[in-house]
Amino acid sequence: MKSFFYGLYAVMFNIFRILPMNKIKVTFLSPHNGGFRDSLGEVMEEVIRRDEFIVKAVDCGVLRQTGMRSVSAVFSRIREAIVFFTVNAFHLATSKYVFLNDNFMPMAKLNFRKEAVITQLWHAEGAFKKFGLDIDQPEEIRRLELEGCKKLSYVVCSSESVVDIYAGAFGISDYKVLPLGSARSDYFFRRLNEEKLRARFDRRYPDCRGKKLVLYAPTFRDDPADDEKLLESFDIRAFNDRFGGEYALLIRLHPQVHTDPGRLEGAVNVSGYENVNELVRLTDVLITDYSSICMDFALTEKPIYFYAFDFDKYNSERSFYDEYEKYIPGPLTDDFTTLLNLISSGLSETYRNRMYKFRTYNFGSPDGHAAQRIVDRIIYGAAEEAGNDE
Repeated sequence: MKSFFYGLYAVMFNIFRILPMNKIKVTFLSPHNGGFRDSLGEVMEEVIRRDEFIVKAVDCGVLRQTGMRSVSAVFSRIREAIVFFTVNAFHLATSKYVFLNDNFMPMAKLNFRKEAVITQLWHAEGAFKKFGLDIDQPEEIRRLELEGCKKLSYVVCSSESVVDIYAGAFGISDYKVLPLGSARSDYFFRRLNEEKLRARFDRRYPDCRGKKLVLYAPTFRDDPADDEKLLESFDIRAFNDRFGGEYALLIRLHPQVHTDPGRLEGAVNVSGYENVNELVRLTDVLITDYSSICMDFALTEKPIYFYAFDFDKYNSERSFYDEYEKYIPGPLTDDFTTLLNLISSGLSETYRNRMYKFRTYNFGSPDGHAAQRIVDRIIYGAAEEAGNDE
């Protein structure tokens, strides 16, 4: 069925490709569920700020939706699908510049104009878990990814250190990988009224007033049965007995993890919190396992504790670019009582040094201006090169 829809999208795209290209149209395509709160959104805001381009935002949510519980939901999805296969395909086919934040499977069948500039911003930073072509995939998915990646003009990464990794993960030459920095990281350098943010947070979650915030944010497992163990292995009551007077415990589960909210009793469920970047700025301590949220915390240089109770099984299914135990920027344990003891002890100088190395390796020297560099290089730089060719 998916193959049919990919083909249908390609047909509509190739029909619209007959129309003239708009050299000032920039389309931002979001196959990832980041809600434009990642590098894609940051670059889009920078292009809008320049006020020289026609900007179109395309959310591929219609391709991710599964359940529909009402007649109105069915009609709403039909409307979204019609727009996606017509209006959105039109914008993609007639844009000079296209930015995206994940693999978009229909790209394998799309015939972009030679002068179109297609840039992959990706939705993560640095190099942690293996991704893209570096992971085991079904043959058909791998074929689609390979064909789609051939259409890319550039891939942007967060530092010089990870250029080769990104080239391999996308199956492209390293000269196409531009270490311009993570636009997503710009948010963490922006001046914000954090007191105001915290006051708004406390109004929404009054149990957190007057307390520091500890966020438990594990990633999902491929097996739903393994997802169930995420909360079974985390003793909320024991955490509160130890730290409840000082810290409020927040839990953010991955969108692919579904559980009974009753199992979160004693913690604040922030799984539906809209802006994860804002949550990172507000939180004082992170507990995670293999989630790339550790990248954001590394930018803020706040304490990270790694609770990997199922490391052997997870590592056998989804490996890492470096040796996990030696690479992560914080203490590691597979025992919950030890985790509580580590938090109580605080970070040693050894782990502060590891945090610095981890941050430098994955981000270089971040300065909050990555989105500006990306727009200058990809849009203005491409326009200058085209002018020189003429």
